[in-house]
Amino acid sequence: MARVRYGARSEAEIAAARTASAGLPDIWSTGVVAVWESDPDAVAAVLPPPLEPTGRPLVRVNISKVDLPGYPLGAGSFAVAAAHDGVEGWYPLVMPMTHERALTGGREVFGEPKKLGEVTVERDGLVVRAALARHGIAFVEVRGAVSGDLPLPEPVRKTDFYFKFLPAVDGSGFDADPVLVHCVREERARRLERVTGDVVLRESMYDPVADLPVRELVGITLGEKTTGQRGRVVERVDARALLPYVHQRYDDPRQLLDGPPEGSV
Repeated sequence: MARVRYGARSEAEIAAARTASAGLPDIWSTGVVAVWESDPDAVAAVLPPPLEPTGRPLVRVNISKVDLPGYPLGAGSFAVAAAHDGVEGWYPLVMPMTHERALTGGREVFGEPKKLGEVTVERDGLVVRAALARHGIAFVEVRGAVSGDLPLPEPVRKTDFYFKFLPAVDGSGFDADPVLVHCVREERARRLERVTGDVVLRESMYDPVADLPVRELVGITLGEKTTGQRGRVVERVDARALLPYVHQRYDDPRQLLDGPPEGSV
């Protein structure tokens, strides 16, 4: 009988897939990073407990093109500064990706708030433009001009915070207690340039980042970087405390109750 592709895979096949993933070479991306101070009350308002604000209400947007052989990827992240149990890091609110493949592992394994979107990183001479767009709205745009080289930083460790959960089948909450994930990234750069420019936030009902305005621009850079990551569950989270923030993950929270029409399956 010909192989049935939806059938079970052998232990050897599963192990081979894990080995292939672990042996991937460094993957480099070219991207723009902008950081600014925003409204401290707005930053605090988007943080689900047990995350807390840091001493500075920072917002960071990363907009990158990733050099995957034969599979170029646009990847973005819009995050606010946060702290948990003495660790300072970033809490992403939305992470647009240009391909479905980039969504799956991040959402299902780490709990990343990834969504399909459009990601633009352009350079024409010294002029730079980068943007994140969904539903026809470029809700974040960074624009400017390269104004000089920056010294390469030492490899740095950064932490992102994610909440991993499964909405309940009956729509009443969660099927199990959500977990808080610390995702630690080891980042290396091979090129870094300063960009003089600005950040534009546009109104979008789907991605309401305009609620986190640019009060003071800290800086914009253009760089080539590679990153490795690993995650761990640090604690289970009070479901009642997290539930008011679940809408952050969805364009329309009502879609949690969407299902196939009766008789369609």
